[in-house]
Amino acid sequence: MQSVILIGDSIRMRYRPTVEQLLGDRVQLWAPAENGGTSANVLAHLDEWVLSRRPNILHLNCGLHDLKTDFGATSQAVPLDQYEANLRQIVGRIEGLGTTQLIWATTTPVNEVWHHARKSFDRFQADVLAYNHVARQVVSAHGVPINDLYQTMMDAGRDEHLAPDGVHFTPAGYMLLGQVVADAIRIYL
Repeated sequence: MQSVILIGDSIRMRYRPTVEQLLGDRVQLWAPAENGGTSANVLAHLDEWVLSRRPNILHLNCGLHDLKTDFGATSQAVPLDQYEANLRQIVGRIEGLGTTQLIWATTTPVNEVWHHARKSFDRFQADVLAYNHVARQVVSAHGVPINDLYQTMMDAGRDEHLAPDGVHFTPAGYMLLGQVVADAIRIYL
């Protein structure tokens, strides 16, 4: 049985049950109980969460916490150049295992107006696009396949699947994300 690890933020935490249901007994699925948070946090926990476990498949995302911007701030929680540097380290260290198939998942879209009205900080759609662009460049340079969760939700109708907070999704949205993640993993089983 192949081992699969899911790393990501609260979006991952909420689509995980669908992935478990769809992959069932075909894989040994593990994910940290806590939110993956920023790319800096993923990098800090990489040994514990991934490298020590040596999974066959790793489905990975980080970005939503990196691009958080406090009201009135001029920069994100993790500026774009640092995000890029963190991703380069993460991907390089995973490549060093030599046996783990990495799948990168793009950051899901936000509705910045809804988000601003209901959260104590901002997330901007332009930042989602910029961080996804940088992530694509980093992982593509290493031949890492991309699971485009961003485009999945845009094609399905972002606002029809987003919760009122503008960042999380409805149950139907999480079911769709879980199906897409399970499909991406199945390719490598």
